[in-house]
Amino acid sequence: MNFSQVNGIAQTPPPNAEYQLKAVFIYNFTRFVEWPPEAFESYNDPFVIAIIGNDPFGTYLEQAVNGESIGRHPIRVKRIEHLDNTEKCHILFINEKDPDKIKAILDEAENTNILTVSDAANFADIGGMIGFYKENNKIRMEINATVARNAQLNISSKLLRLAKVK
Repeated sequence: MNFSQVNGIAQTPPPNAEYQLKAVFIYNFTRFVEWPPEAFESYNDPFVIAIIGNDPFGTYLEQAVNGESIGRHPIRVKRIEHLDNTEKCHILFINEKDPDKIKAILDEAENTNILTVSDAANFADIGGMIGFYKENNKIRMEINATVARNAQLNISSKLLRLAKVK
């Protein structure tokens, strides 16, 4: 499934199906965001999608990225508990609702090349890069392009057109 198929907007499905759709979006972010070469230690390091907090995806995220790669970088999914692990990931899904905890995680990820993603309320307003939100029973995205640029991440105009940009 690609963005043209979901068109950046989808009817809000039941909770499990909602995270199945969000997993596909996260996978597609790998195609519409460019990381700088220094985000990888070697030419074949894995591209890591990490989840901090309780994992709402179950196996959906692994299914979305199974067998996929970004250039020579095979995509891997891992769950992390401690902020020091964020240094070794490229996309960080933050499953936390407490704004103070979210801010602490974002502060830890600052000055790295990590794309931060969450469905927490006002995520892009508090310094996150891509926030999922619901509007009229549809899943939408809000992108904080300034924070992404500061992390040396280049977000495609195709993705920016599908989102509310801050």
